Amino acid sequence: MLELSALEPECFYWARRREIGGAWEVVQISTVFGAGRDYWTVARTGSDVHHMVDEFEFLARIALPEADIIPLSQAAE
Repeated sequence: MLELSALEPECFYWARRREIGGAWEVVQISTVFGAGRDYWTVARTGSDVHHMVDEFEFLARIALPEADIIPLSQAAE
């Protein structure tokens, strides 16, 4: 499990609520209420509801795929 101090803002993680039987899901560390660590929240995918960071346990950070982005002007050619 990751320590809360290891979390980074605007990154995605596998996490679950600390309640019994919580399922693993993809969440994002959100800075919508402020950039300071004290204002970070957990945004669950598919929901606009934000939760307190300490309500979750975090398994691993999800790395974004590294891919070449093709500009739309080239994609149609």
